[in-house]
Formats: sequence, C-alpha cells, structure tokens
Amino acid sequence: MTIEEENDAVRRVLDGDADAFSPLVEAYQKNVYNLALRMTGNPEDALDMAQEAFIRAYNSLSSFRGDSKFSVWLYRIVSNVCLDFLRARKGRAAVSLSQTGPDGEDTALEIPDERALPEAELERALTRDAVRRGLQALPDDQREILLLREIQGLSYEEIAAALSLEGGTVKSRIFRARKKLCAYLLADGNISEVFSSTQTKEV
Repeated sequence: MTIEEENDAVRRVLDGDADAFSPLVEAYQKNVYNLALRMTGNPEDALDMAQEAFIRAYNSLSSFRGDSKFSVWLYRIVSNVCLDFLRARKGRAAVSLSQTGPDGEDTALEIPDERALPEAELERALTRDAVRRGLQALPDDQREILLLREIQGLSYEEIAAALSLEGGTVKSRIFRARKKLCAYLLADGNISEVFSSTQTKEV
C-alpha cells in the first residue's frame, strides 16, 4: 500500500468505517506474523501476538499521526506486544521435551530425522535453525532492532521513529546485535571468522 492509501484507510476507520481497517490487515499480516514469529520463536504464540498487535493498533489508531509510514507504527506495536509477552514468559516454567503417557512413563517427543534430507537442504536447515537459536539468545532489545533492520528492511531513520530512539543509538544497538549474533554463529560452527568480521563492521 502507498502512504496515501494507508492514510486514507486510517481516516476512514476514524470516521466510523470499521471495514476500512481490513486492507491494512491484509497488507501487513504476513510481515507482522513473521516479525512476531522471530521474536517469540513459536508459531502459536506468534499468531496470538499478531492478532493482539492488530487489535491494539485498531484501538489506538487515533494516536497514529501519519508522520511515518503506517507499517513503521505497526511494527512498533508488534515489537511492544512481543516484548511484553517475552517478559511475562520469563517467569514461566520451561517446557519439557518429553511427555507422560497413559501408563505414567515419560517418553521423548519425536523430532524429525534431518539426516534423510539432501545434504544441501540439510545444511540450509541447520543454518536457519542456528540463526533462530542465535536470535533467541540475544537480549530482547537487540533481537527486536535486528529483526526490524534485517527482516523487515526498515531504514535506520524508520527504526529510530518506531522505537523512539536517536539515530546513533539505533546504529550502535544494531552493531552490537550483529556482533553478538555473529559470535554465536561462529561458536556454533555456522559461519567463518572472515564472514563474521565483515558483518560486524561499524556503519
């Protein structure tokens, strides 16, 4: 959607046309879900957070000033919803990778055997899994800002606007996040030291 189309939809919703919010949902639901998935690490949680983000966006639409793209404003809401969820989740017990059967015996949950995959696909799958683990290992604020930059493709200025940060803070936080993620992947054996050094140069 263009900025003009976004702003027009917002105006129509605020004028009482609730159906005008649907095009905004359709335009950004995939990106919102993907951002929530990478922040929470769980498809069901991501779906819940995406729905919560759209509900929160609809209810607070009057606060959208239109001085940035609607998507930037929306991603900030998604990030806040996910961060609230992650903070609450930290107090919960960890989920076991085993289940108790009817006979009272604990059995391990089945995990797909990736050895049957072609070698190249297996390598890609392992790399994707390592990146997911690396992202989850980052502090919440670093994971949030790296996802907005690398996954959603927001500019430094858009991220600064979305998170109410100074431009220099955005750059330094992204740099630290990239460095920490590269260090994790390097230790995990998924990237070379040469690649790591090129990805963590200050911009």
